Amino acid sequence: MTEADLTGAERLLREVVAGHFLPGPPERIGVAVSGGSDSTALLLLLSDFASEAGVRLHVVTVDHGLRPEAAAEARGVAALAADLGHSHDTLRWTGWDGQGNLQDAARRARFDLMAEWAAERGIGTVALGHTADDQAETILMRLARAAGADGLSGMPVQRRHRCITFLRPMLGLRRCDLRAMLRRRGQAWVEDPSNTDTSYERVRARQALAHLQPLGLTVPTLAAVASNSAAIRDTLDWYAFTEARACVRIEGGDVVIPLRDLRRLRPEILRRILVAALHWLTGAEYPPRRRAMELLAESVRHGSDMTLHGCHAMVKAGDLRLMREAKAAADASAAPGELWDGRWRLTPPPGRGVPKNAEIRALGSAGLAECPAWRETRRPRASLVASPAVWCGEALIAAPLAGRGDGWSARLVRGEEDFFGAFLSH
Repeated sequence: MTEADLTGAERLLREVVAGHFLPGPPERIGVAVSGGSDSTALLLLLSDFASEAGVRLHVVTVDHGLRPEAAAEARGVAALAADLGHSHDTLRWTGWDGQGNLQDAARRARFDLMAEWAAERGIGTVALGHTADDQAETILMRLARAAGADGLSGMPVQRRHRCITFLRPMLGLRRCDLRAMLRRRGQAWVEDPSNTDTSYERVRARQALAHLQPLGLTVPTLAAVASNSAAIRDTLDWYAFTEARACVRIEGGDVVIPLRDLRRLRPEILRRILVAALHWLTGAEYPPRRRAMELLAESVRHGSDMTLHGCHAMVKAGDLRLMREAKAAADASAAPGELWDGRWRLTPPPGRGVPKNAEIRALGSAGLAECPAWRETRRPRASLVASPAVWCGEALIAAPLAGRGDGWSARLVRGEEDFFGAFLSH
């Protein structure tokens, strides 16, 4: 649609969306479209923008295989994309085993599938169709869980997942305005029946919003709560970053904090540093719940060890040392040169071949017994047994972090700057 054909309202919608990609738009943009009103509106707005900016738009639909109508809906999106002159792919998820939280599992799978799809096509940014209404529902659900500043910050405008940027350019727009645009253009959309299924928390939150409006708890108000909370979160993260820079050190893949510094930190700043340490050690997407983190902080302040989130917190010699828990790393394995436990890469000496059937596994107690010089590393036993080593069956070939390198090197893929940079990643 040309600029002359736009109404004032549509022009504003387009400017809001386009503003997230200017002044230098990428050559390719991915857009996730389910066929619902929000994502369909995003496709039309981005299509208008792409034609003017010379951007190649690639459309993707994820079929979770949970509803018989989903395949037909994906074909409808493909037809619309073709009419607009854009490529389309349908990604199918077949991983649901009936266990756990379905919506959370589907969301994780959706991001994984789309990230892989984007990487294969050289797409660095994928646009998502979340709106201010989605943000308000998110804030309401998190209020019910007594969330703090992080939770009440809501969905971020952008996030990184597997080196792909997922962008929400309509997070400041209302669903009613987008649907009005679709009606003016004569564009139909799909109504997902799950949007009225009150067994889902989000549906109940959506229905509750209508009853809360007389109290002033409107979509714009809750969206403002998210914005205000994000500002508070960013301020807290900045202070946590400056404190971490002043007192935290990284030693052989462990996070070390002197107790004298730890005990002067305000509780929320300490919690953020501990959360950052656990995330850096494990790479897990979500941190432990707040109460678990409070118990960890209380434990280490009193000089007691504790395991949490696949990590071991050890208080010794005036330091708190956070390290990978041996039990959590015990089952990890990788080929030499590949990533082990999500963060270590072991490589052989230059010019020397890799022994046949060699693999990287945790050193363990048995392996440590074959490293007589391990005490010279000045690293605790609990840390070394969870460190990477080279094995051929039951024969230990090398343990670079335990004083038995034999020319092998161990490199952290998530390094020191990744730890400190995570505080400012918002």
